[in-house]
Order: sequence, then C-alpha cells, then structure tokens
Amino acid sequence: MAPPVTERGLKSVVWQRIKAAVFDDCRKEGEWKIMLLDEFTTKLLASCCKMTDLLAEGITVVENIYKNREPVRQMKALYFISPTPKSVDCFLRDFASKSENTYKAAYIYFTDFCPDSLFNKIKTSCSKSIRRCKEINISFIPLESQVYTLDVPDAFYYCYSPDPSNANGKDSVMEAMAAQIVTVCATLDENPGVRYKSKPLDNASKLAQLVEKKLENYYKIDEKSLIKGKTHSQLIIIDRGFDPVSTVLHELTFQAMAYDLLPIENDTYKYKTDGKEKEAVLEEDDDLWVRIRHRHIAVVLEEIPKLMKEISSTKKATEGKTSLSALAQLMKKMPHFRKQITKQVVHLNLAEDCMSKFKPNIEKLCKSEQDLALGTDAEGQKVKDSMRVLLPVLLNKNHDNYDKIRAILLYIFSINGTTEENLDKLIQNVKIENDSDMIRNWSYLGVPIVPPSQQGKPLRKDRSTEETFQLSRWTPFIKDILEDAIDNRLDSKEWPYCSQCPAVWNGSGAVSARQKPRANYLEERKNGSKLIVFVIGGITYSEMRCAYEVSQAHKSCEVIIEIF
Repeated sequence: MAPPVTERGLKSVVWQRIKAAVFDDCRKEGEWKIMLLDEFTTKLLASCCKMTDLLAEGITVVENIYKNREPVRQMKALYFISPTPKSVDCFLRDFASKSENTYKAAYIYFTDFCPDSLFNKIKTSCSKSIRRCKEINISFIPLESQVYTLDVPDAFYYCYSPDPSNANGKDSVMEAMAAQIVTVCATLDENPGVRYKSKPLDNASKLAQLVEKKLENYYKIDEKSLIKGKTHSQLIIIDRGFDPVSTVLHELTFQAMAYDLLPIENDTYKYKTDGKEKEAVLEEDDDLWVRIRHRHIAVVLEEIPKLMKEISSTKKATEGKTSLSALAQLMKKMPHFRKQITKQVVHLNLAEDCMSKFKPNIEKLCKSEQDLALGTDAEGQKVKDSMRVLLPVLLNKNHDNYDKIRAILLYIFSINGTTEENLDKLIQNVKIENDSDMIRNWSYLGVPIVPPSQQGKPLRKDRSTEETFQLSRWTPFIKDILEDAIDNRLDSKEWPYCSQCPAVWNGSGAVSARQKPRANYLEERKNGSKLIVFVIGGITYSEMRCAYEVSQAHKSCEVIIEIF
C-alpha cells in the first residue's frame, strides 16, 4: 500500500514507489550500475530525487539514452524509460550484437504499459541480455507535494482545436492522458469514483469514461491479481472553460505573482545581490518558500525583513535597519549562517522584483480587474456599467497590449459574452487586430465570447465575510468546487459519476441496514480520502494555492491537483 501523502507528499510517494519497483527489484549487494534515462524519465527523477539519492541506490553514472555513449561492457545498465518507439530503438541500438553490446546486461523498467509490438521487438532482438523487463505504472511528474503534471504539451491544442482533421490526434491524446491519470491513482493506491463537469463541452465526459474503463482494467490485472474495489476517494475531471476569470486575472499571492510578472523558467529565478548575478531554484526543499509562497505579497514584504532582523539581532552582527548589503557582509563574517540568510535574501529579492513590476502599472490595473471579475467594487456596491470600468484601462498608455487584452477578456466574461460589433470596436480601439484570436479563441473552450450567452452565470459562494485584501477579492471557482465535493454538495446532474461511487461521496451517506447509524459516519469514511482533480487545459498558480488551502481546512481529505 502506498505511504500516506505527507508534507512533501506526492514527490515522496513517487520516489518511494520508484525505489521499491526499480532499485530494490534489481539490487545486488556491492554492484554498481549505469542508469539510462529518456526525456520524460529525466524530468520524473529530477522532480523527486537528487543525485545523492541515486548514488545511495548503487547508480554510478546517469546517461541520456538518446546520445551516443562509450561502451562500458563490464557494467550492467538500468534502463528507466517510456515505452515509446524512440526510446526502445535507442535501447536496441545498445545491444545490437553480443560482441558489440554497450553494457554487460540490461534491466529495463517502463513507466507505463509497453505495447506488444515493442515488447516483441525487444524479445526477438536481445532477450538474452535482459535480466528484468517490467512496467511500473508511473507516467506523470510530481511538481509539488500536492501538484502533478502529465507533461503533454500538445494536449491543449488537440483537446480544443476546432479543426476536424485533428480528431484522430485528439482521440490519441485522450487515450494517452487517461492512461497517465490511471497511474496517478495507482501510485496513490486509489481506485476513485470518477465524475466530471457535464457542460458545456463533452471533453470531460469522454476523458472520464476512458479513465473509468482503464481503472477497471488496471485493478483487474494488478501485480497481486486482485480486483480492487472503489476506495473512498474521488477523481474529478473538468474542462478549462469552467473558470476563465482566474486564468487572466493578476494574482497577488507570492508564487502566482512571481511566475506571472518575472521571467522564471524551470522554477529558476535569476537575481542580483552584492553586485553579482545569481540563480535560485524555487522548490519545496526550501522551507521558507513553502511557508510563504501562498501568502499575499503585502504579508511577504513584512515577514522576510522581520526574519532577517531576527538573525542579525541575535548575532549582533549588524545594527539599525537591515539591508541586503549589510546581510551580505554578515554572510561573509559568518559562513555557517550563509545558507539560512541566502534563502531570505533570495525571497526578499524576489518580492522586491515583483513590486518593481507591480507598482508602476499593475497596481492600477488590479482594482479594475477585481471590479470586473466580481461585478462589485471594494465597498460591495454593484458595478452598473462594466464598460466604464474597462475604458480607463484601454485609454491608459502605460498599460501594454497584453494587459489590455486581459482586461477586455474580463469585461466579456463579466457580461457573459458580447456582440460582434462591440468586440470589433474594442479590438480596433486597442489596435490588437493581429492578436484578436487571443480573445475569440476562448469560444472553443465553451466560454461565451460572441454572441452573448442566454444562460446565466453559475452562482458563487458568498465569501463577503472572509477577510481579504482589496486588490485580491476574487476567489478562484475551483475552491467552491473542491469544498462542495468534499462536503457532498455537488449537484449529481451537473457533476455525474461514470461509475458506481462509494456511499461516502454519493450524497446519500447510505449505510447497511445491519449497521448502527452513526451521525459521524461520513466524517469517519472521509478520513484519509483524497480528492484528485484533473483540469483539461491546466490550472493557474492561484488555483494550485486553493488545493492547499482546502486540504488545510478539511484535514480529513487531501486535494491532489494537476497543472498542465
């Protein structure tokens, strides 16, 4: 059984599963191996372990399977690869003939099901050189303790492309994603009830049916040859158009703001300190980052300097106001505090860089964006004319076209679609004819653009009593869905199941007549359950934050969410 998801949850679960299924399986005391990875498994291992972890498992060298390598015929090789023709062909090239084998022998572990055609190709070509050939069913990447990705860059295009010639490509992508989602469930040792958002598109329905079928097949033929019944967890599949607002709104919590405003690539933040250019990786090994990433920028800007002053006052190394230059000097004098202080310097730089982008233009935008998104102003008064909120943004020469497009989209979302004439005027006014598809293409996600929708917008939870910052009043719609799912409040017509679901999630709380009814039955059954979420098209950092917030508030149920 998979270990429980803890603070570093999903990454830890994946690493423990890889250790058990791969390294423990081929371990031989005192034997070192060379490890071969392809593009996907390189990302997978990088997400959940470090080179020191691999060394501890007897791996002396890690190589790219695609590249030409010098033979090391006295050593065995461990191949951890995807079951694709490209990766299999690279493996076969290493064992083209016994006299020219690149390695002494091979242990092969596939991330997912290996098609018969590829398996037979391996079997007929070099079976005598193979010591193991197994499938371990992990074909997703854990990005954070509660966040995963399938790493399928073409999926968005195929799922929402209006071109009918892409239908076959869409079917293939759907099949592949369903298989990957099943490996998420398997890694968590869950056979969840699968449900989906029924409207306005049918992508979620199709994917949910595929996932349910593959789950059924998987748990019939698992390694123990046992049929696993439905567990107490849910898997919810949603089309991206369910909440377009959260995708374009400027978000002011730390992680979301940083990734929106700064050129952070592969989680690497570049900054200058003490006149030198440096890099820092924003990852969960950094406890300070985990602690503050979901906090509002105003709170972060107060907290980091306080932490810095605590360190400097404790060591009496600086006096007066703590500055970045003073801390640089402190680090030189006290090397053993360098690591602790460096993290705080990184995040203070990050916060200050965010504010340098925010203050000139984004701050003015945020009030208008919040008014358009919520339909009310900071005082709670209803916005009577959304166009009067939008026009000052469009007329402001300091805002770039990209931000104006975001504002136009928020305006259209606020009125549930507009006329062709009105949209043309807006596009001409901002002179964004060449980028107009950034607005019109939302219709392919089921979002009303032109013409206006006759259906009303979905009702939102009343959060007026919740304490918020004026420029951060919007709550992503996903938070409503997560809370309602955990509390059994999702409408079964709007959110149907594609299989029989456990009583704990079917809204009835039905129990056997032989059991004594208990008032706390639902709570007991929910304890330790998971809510796994897959949004076709991906999620934003603000929606990721909601997964953590809801898990924290509902400690009996943990949310595991996907970012494309």
